[in-house]
This record gives sequence, C-alpha cells and structure tokens, in this order.
Amino acid sequence: MKTPGIFVKSGALPAGLAFALALGPVLAFCLSSNANAARIFDASTRTYLEYKETTSPSRKVPGRYQRQTVRFPTRQPKGTIIIDTRKHYLYFVLGNGKAIRYGVGLGRTGFGWKGIVKIGRKKSWPAWTPPKEMIKRQPALSKYAKGMPGGPGNPLGARALYLFDGKRDTLYRIHGTNEPWTIGLNVSSGCIRLKNDDVTHLHKRAKVGARVVVK
Repeated sequence: MKTPGIFVKSGALPAGLAFALALGPVLAFCLSSNANAARIFDASTRTYLEYKETTSPSRKVPGRYQRQTVRFPTRQPKGTIIIDTRKHYLYFVLGNGKAIRYGVGLGRTGFGWKGIVKIGRKKSWPAWTPPKEMIKRQPALSKYAKGMPGGPGNPLGARALYLFDGKRDTLYRIHGTNEPWTIGLNVSSGCIRLKNDDVTHLHKRAKVGARVVVK
C-alpha cells in the first residue's frame, strides 16, 4: 500500500526536540511521497530518483546497508541508539568499541532533524491512523479512520519505537517499512525507517528509556 505523506517546512530544531509538537499529526505518519510524484534523494549515489505513487523504483539497496556488527568507538553507554543522518546508518551501541549497524531511510528535505530523545514505548505490529487531510484527498482511506490494524501492509511495518522528549511524544518513530527499497533514501516525513527484519532485531534489543542521538 502506498500512502502519501503531508509535507511542511521545518527550520532549525532545538537539541531537546521540545520543538514542533505544534505540527501535531503531520509528523506522526512518517510516510513517503505525495499523491502524484516526488523526487527522493539516494545517499548511495548522491542523485535523485523520481518516485510515483503507483510505482517503485527498480533499486537494489547497497550492501553497506545490510545489518552488521562494526567497530564503533563512542562515549555513549551500551544500549544507546545513534543515528548518522549523513550516512543513513543507525548504530546500536554494544560497548567495548562495537555496535550493530543498520541501514535506514530518513526524512525528505524539510523534514530532517537532529537532537537527543529517548525511547518512550515500543510496539509490535503498530496500528496506523491516516489524518483527516489525507482521508479527504483519498476517500478510500476512510475505512482506516479509526486506525489500520498492524500487519504486513501497514506503512509502519513490523515494529515501532516511539521517540519521546521527556514525557512528551515527539510524534517521530523508528519503525519498519513495507517499502524496503527506500533504505538509504531521504523519503519520509521525519521518521526513521528500517527493513522489517532489522527493526524486529533492534526492537528485541533496545530498552524503553534508552537514549537516542540523532546527528
């Protein structure tokens, strides 16, 4: 299922992410494309791809985005998640100079952000609720007005880690995707997406309360 996101411009964001809660539901859907077509940035080739809602680019995700254990010296404690937005990597810190590295898809132009947050809660096969504006554009989505049940066709994928700034939900998530070809691209409305098998792997290891550093 291809579901278009809602796009707004964002400026520089404070480190603590006590920032755009006024954007409300816009940020909660973390989806890709618009109703017609979009240009999405491929970090592996530093070029743009044309993506239409009805088609997926014939794209082989580069091997470096495969999950692997790597050397990763850091002062952050074991269990911290560090996201390198420039290289499209998510690191889960193991300690002793090592981390598990995952490839990720990130926010489109105007949706990128940096800061320090924490995992507020976790969910297996999360539900997804389209905003009223999206339902207005696509009346067929009205059947999901009270939420699309979790499952393989759900845009949030197999697992979701909900990112909080203190006690407040930032409305950003680390989640799976039913569009695995988007790993390594700038395609979402600000959320961080992994392949379903990778987000399931991370979900088992990451703890509620763990620090998440986006840089």
